[in-house]
Amino acid sequence: MMHFSQVVLVPGDPILGLMEAFRADPRPGKLDLGVGVYKDPQGITPVLASVKQAERRLLASETSKSYIGGHGDPLFAQRLTQLVLATDSPLIATQRAAATQTPGGTGALRLAADFIGHCLPGKGIWLSDPTWPIHQTLFAEAGLAVNHYPYVNADNCLDVEALLETLGRVPHGDVVLLHACCHNPSGFDLSQADWRRVLAVVQARELLPLIDFAYQGFGDGLEADAWAVRLFAETLPEVLITSSCSKNFGLYRERTGALIVCASSLERLSAVRSQLALIARNLWSTPPAHGAAVVAQILEDVELKNLWITEVDAMRQRIAALRLGLLEALAPHGLAERFAHLATQRGMFSYTGLSPAQVLRLREDSGVYLVGDGRANVAGLAEARLGDLARALAQVCN
Repeated sequence: MMHFSQVVLVPGDPILGLMEAFRADPRPGKLDLGVGVYKDPQGITPVLASVKQAERRLLASETSKSYIGGHGDPLFAQRLTQLVLATDSPLIATQRAAATQTPGGTGALRLAADFIGHCLPGKGIWLSDPTWPIHQTLFAEAGLAVNHYPYVNADNCLDVEALLETLGRVPHGDVVLLHACCHNPSGFDLSQADWRRVLAVVQARELLPLIDFAYQGFGDGLEADAWAVRLFAETLPEVLITSSCSKNFGLYRERTGALIVCASSLERLSAVRSQLALIARNLWSTPPAHGAAVVAQILEDVELKNLWITEVDAMRQRIAALRLGLLEALAPHGLAERFAHLATQRGMFSYTGLSPAQVLRLREDSGVYLVGDGRANVAGLAEARLGDLARALAQVCN
């Protein structure tokens, strides 16, 4: 019997496939602006100095490789919750918030999806249009009804009014996924006034917010980026937050993240966490230890934490400078107005507004790799290549 004869070949993940296509491209001047990783001026995704120091300390002090438990490293969970919600958060003081460690932010999203599917049956989930492509498939694979609310309009501008109008029609009690900062893929973030309006609709419709917080520190700073998360957590009785350490700690391959639950009481929180532990047991049993131990070491030590904050600030400032530098490089080609949104977007990504045909032409003619929907990873640029990218964009836009 041929057991695998009915298994069909499916297309690979488009972003991971872009990595393979870029590696196979022999052109020396190629540019990878597709995959969402931060790169330094030499084109390398660096290991942070704070991480290196933490790893040296762990190597000298680690005494066991035993499992770390269903909810993960307790110190990591405690310190990350404080980083997200603030050390003096009333939710922490009243034991209404806690984190379950996961394999990266993606693992946190899948844990949240399975929790919703198992424990909150019948609730649909609403995603922004556009959103990170894995959001769509991940929640669908968990069996949830996936819907969308407008976010970016045809003119490549943030459309707050359309967003609010749609959320105002979402069925009572559904789940709405919100990007805390550095919206992926668009780079367009809500203002504080916008967030307050969204919160009012969430309250009126009794929606459950699931806040994806993958880029803390890459927008306007570690504290500023947490503003909306803390507003929702302190105002609403129940919030889910997915946190990732991939970008701000540079721990991409260590798969370090958490699902933070904010509940109305310790009793409710304990019930939810019992379900999360059961679900996680059937997904990955216990999470990987190394990245969490590194983060805990950094956040626990004043010297290491200050070094890490300096490094996060430097990455954020460099990305902002790249945005402005590209805008300046586009000006001689008459494209400064068309790409003016570069200066207002936040984080690693820019929704360029390029069509799939233009993206393909960029790749074929100039070796510039973008995701098919026109998302560019600004953090993958080198200052020395800004002029090259501007000329390539001018060829497809003019």
